[in-house]
Amino acid sequence: MRNLIGIVVIVWLVIGVIAAFQRGYLTDKKDVSCRSFGDTALTIIAGPLDYLGVNPKVDCHVKTPQPSK
Repeated sequence: MRNLIGIVVIVWLVIGVIAAFQRGYLTDKKDVSCRSFGDTALTIIAGPLDYLGVNPKVDCHVKTPQPSK
């Protein structure tokens, strides 16, 4: 039973990597940011759900300290 669950998880993640590759997340030469990394990671974790219309996006709003006056 454990082997079956492990195989399902691996296949799920492989499908997610394929989906991320098809969306260009793994091939684009751009700066890595919180948003691009988060979108890629969520696409991989969502796996086959990507082909059912799920399009996970990350909204990274980090509050940075303002310079002193």
